Amino acid sequence: MEYCNCFESPWPADELLMKYQYISDFFIALAYFSIPLELIYFVKKSAVFPYRWVLVQFGAFIVLCGATHLINLWTFTMHTRTVAVVMTTAKVLTAVVSCATALMLVHIIPDLLSVKTRELFLKNKAAELDREMGLIRTQEETGRHVRMLTHEIRSTLDRHTILKTTLVELGRTLGLEECALWMPTRTGLELHLSYTLRHQNPVGLTVPIQLPVINQVFNTSRAVKISPISPVARLRPAGQYMPGEVVAVRVPLLHLSNFQIHDWPELSTKRYALMVLMLPSDSARQWHVHELELVEVVADQVAVALSHAAILEESMRARDLLMEQNVALDLARREAETAVRARNDFLAVMNHEMRTPIHAIIALSSLLQETELSPEQRLMVETILKSSNLLATLINDVLDLSRLEDGSLQLEIGTFNLHSLFREVLNLIRPIAAVKKLSVTLSLSPDLTEHAAGDEKRLMQVLLNVVGNAIKFTKEGGISVSAFVANSDSLRDPRAPDFFPTHSDNHFYLRVEVKDTGSGINPQDIPKLFMKFVQSQPLATKNSGGSGLGLAICKRFVNLMEGHIWIESEGLGRGSTVIFIVKLGIPARLNDSKLPFLHKGPGNKVKLNFSGLKVVVMDDNSVGRMVTKGLLVHLGCDVLAVASGDECVRAVSYEHKVVFLDVSMAAVDSFEVAVRIREKFSKRSDRPFIVALTGNTDRMIKESCRKVGMDGVILKPVSVDKMRSVVSDLLEHGYLVESQ
Repeated sequence: MEYCNCFESPWPADELLMKYQYISDFFIALAYFSIPLELIYFVKKSAVFPYRWVLVQFGAFIVLCGATHLINLWTFTMHTRTVAVVMTTAKVLTAVVSCATALMLVHIIPDLLSVKTRELFLKNKAAELDREMGLIRTQEETGRHVRMLTHEIRSTLDRHTILKTTLVELGRTLGLEECALWMPTRTGLELHLSYTLRHQNPVGLTVPIQLPVINQVFNTSRAVKISPISPVARLRPAGQYMPGEVVAVRVPLLHLSNFQIHDWPELSTKRYALMVLMLPSDSARQWHVHELELVEVVADQVAVALSHAAILEESMRARDLLMEQNVALDLARREAETAVRARNDFLAVMNHEMRTPIHAIIALSSLLQETELSPEQRLMVETILKSSNLLATLINDVLDLSRLEDGSLQLEIGTFNLHSLFREVLNLIRPIAAVKKLSVTLSLSPDLTEHAAGDEKRLMQVLLNVVGNAIKFTKEGGISVSAFVANSDSLRDPRAPDFFPTHSDNHFYLRVEVKDTGSGINPQDIPKLFMKFVQSQPLATKNSGGSGLGLAICKRFVNLMEGHIWIESEGLGRGSTVIFIVKLGIPARLNDSKLPFLHKGPGNKVKLNFSGLKVVVMDDNSVGRMVTKGLLVHLGCDVLAVASGDECVRAVSYEHKVVFLDVSMAAVDSFEVAVRIREKFSKRSDRPFIVALTGNTDRMIKESCRKVGMDGVILKPVSVDKMRSVVSDLLEHGYLVESQ
């Protein structure tokens, strides 16, 4: 083996320097060999790294560099040619690999830079996401506080509780030093301090509403930072500390007047409250965005809660008012019912008390009329009878009007002779017309049916009243009465738009016209004539008489008979015409079972003198008892008069044929007496006829009499002729066909 000594240092050998170079090359080689190991470990662990081949190439370069430095260790001493060849080969390879690596880095560096850029972008995105997450967490926290505050605020509908709770919860949630609420005054020109959080301020301070700071807050729905020294913020005591930041927000005040039908409430720009919130003094705290948003949301929630409270307060006031009105209406109803009962009781008592003396006057006058009298005496007796009958008619009018107004009066439908009714009315009127030298004519249409179904008594009362008025207010000339079946053209009257006649085969409409040549009526006074206690002024003379009830009652009777009545006159001095239309049934087409009363014509009485007929009269009123007994004695009856029910039951025997019971007795139940009399006689043929005497026109009295088995009812006053007719009907038919 040959040793080459071709490399000789141009400098003198320095053992110390050589020693240091030797050691340095050794550590450089060691370091170079350790770096590839680390790269191999990195490549192995970094499975996603996109440049493995670059790392491999770089690792080879480092290995070659390390090998070069390692081989260089043998060059410090005498070395062989083999070492020189190896050294040269290592340096050539190192140069080749280093150049290739340098060329590759020219292409790799831009990619590495773009990766770095993306890395920075991702870092920025991550930071932005962190901020957004922080904002979301802040919003969630704010939302939680809002829900909590909303729950506390809207847990009550009391306005004062809502506002006080708002201040307390905001102070606790935001850590406020003070929180206050300024409310508008009634005039709307000022704000007064109504609520504070710490109770350190005198509630009741006022500030003008036109302050610039207030206008600034009222002109926006956002929370506004204001100066701590503004008039609405000077709520804290003066001190050495720096005041904290202050914000203010408006609170809309909604009222019921702001609510529109089918629409949302309108916000009034002049109706706002002002909420002021203050951070603690001498602190570094500042208002954050989420805190301001929290304040704005709470202000809106307070507005909604206050609107609900306002609606509740208004509804409670309306409920209280309605309850007061209901109480007043109930009281008025009870008073009206009491008044109606009092009126009915009064009418019943006065009816009885007035009819009793009238009954005595008419009965005794009729008895006196059948005695031997001089012409002057007979005239006086007839005057007494006429006056008594007029007074009885007035009583009937008042009672009929009362029953018409409360709806208790009902028509009594029956068949009657229509032609006879008109002739009877004229027979009653002609004597009065003859005294005034007036002519009275009657015209009945040929097509007018002779018999009809309806309330004969009420129809006759209407006709008598109308014809009587015509005679009363006519001084000369005459009165004409015409009746015919109304056709479609004559039924309609423009003055009665509510009158709608209906045609049927079971009924017809009767039209009656009563025309006179009297004093006439002003057309403007005609509607007043159908009002109670009203007469036309020219007609209300001293000699006219009347109460002003006749036409009012006639109108109600005609309405009950589904008709219409009116008056026509061209003016004063030109006479007048009274026209009325009533609905009547056709007997041949009506079911007889629906007719509770059948009219009985005058006919022939069984006998005009009832000598020996035994009769019992029960009446607790001595005058009434004496008068009724006198009438029956005049007819030839054998009368036993008693004053009590027990005495009547004991006195009645098989010999008595008729018992008259006064059902208006206060201390005696006449219906019980009637029942006891019926029970006393087992056979119907042995029992006497039981007839009720009453001054009460109430239909319930008649029904009660029928229920206990009475054979008829007689309405006071009773004349001799009426009593004669009653007794005759009882003996002929066994009952009274019509009681009045």
